[in-house]
Amino acid sequence: MQRILILHTGGTIAMAENESGALTPGAANPLMAYNNLFQGKYNLTVEEAFNLPSPHMTPTEMLQLKDRIVAAEKDGIDGVVITHGTDTLEETAYFLDLTLPPLIPVVITGAMRSSDEIGSDGLYNLTSALKTAASPGARGKGVLVVMNDEVHSARFVTKTHTTNVATFRTPTFGPIGIMEKDGAKFFQELTNQSLCKIDHVIDQVYLLKAYAGMDGTLFAALDRPETNGLVIEGTGAGNLPPQTLPAIEKLLARHIPIVLVSRCFNGVAEPVYGYEGGGQQLAKMGLIFCQGLNGQKARIKLLVALSSGKTGTELATYMRDAIS
Repeated sequence: MQRILILHTGGTIAMAENESGALTPGAANPLMAYNNLFQGKYNLTVEEAFNLPSPHMTPTEMLQLKDRIVAAEKDGIDGVVITHGTDTLEETAYFLDLTLPPLIPVVITGAMRSSDEIGSDGLYNLTSALKTAASPGARGKGVLVVMNDEVHSARFVTKTHTTNVATFRTPTFGPIGIMEKDGAKFFQELTNQSLCKIDHVIDQVYLLKAYAGMDGTLFAALDRPETNGLVIEGTGAGNLPPQTLPAIEKLLARHIPIVLVSRCFNGVAEPVYGYEGGGQQLAKMGLIFCQGLNGQKARIKLLVALSSGKTGTELATYMRDAIS
């Protein structure tokens, strides 16, 4: 019988409606009532790491989860399941994917419907996550996200709908597996998984989204000594309005790393256009093009890289290698 560690962190999967109909965290996690349902199938250790709505999650809590999983692996745990709120689930999943060795299965799941709502998906998703964590094929795949009968890589999965139970999708590449009755079946896998060791996390790493008519105002607000890094979701293949360039040049003069991704739902950022503010000019200025990640994922990766001490060419190479 496999030893599985379940770490509950809160979120909709652990919430119920209050008297006014609003979803709120309760004093007790309703999923704890189902522990006996799984004890005959797995040797479970169940812990409530946090009871936080997912917008309350920070890299500090993500680091605590990483450290707990490392300790559990040393103790002989065969797999880990994390329940999490869906709003920032993809960021926690990717943080762990970057900072954990891809050995034992680590599976994150959540719910789009609260525990007391008709058609609640929490218990079903938890069951699927446990099956995945116990699947031999899940070893060495990095951190996985299991929701709605699909298995996704933490690297590229994202929340695409505010309420639909099929909200988690992997644009461009698709899921790497599906759920069957007895476990997860995989038909894709990632290459070039690498571990970035960190023992602390820095802050003051920001994310901005480009828009028509954008000027340098927001960039100027970040022109301060405390700023450690910036990710920009550029338009199209990776372009910016020309009015932003003077303020961006000042940030670069401070040696603040700036990473560029696309605000598009599919595709990758690449320096194609030669006009003012186009990708070719931005690349020559020193912006780092990060392919395949959305803005929030690129911010997590930049934060992890800076926390590990990466700078200069090493940092740029690490940030570019999202796909390969």
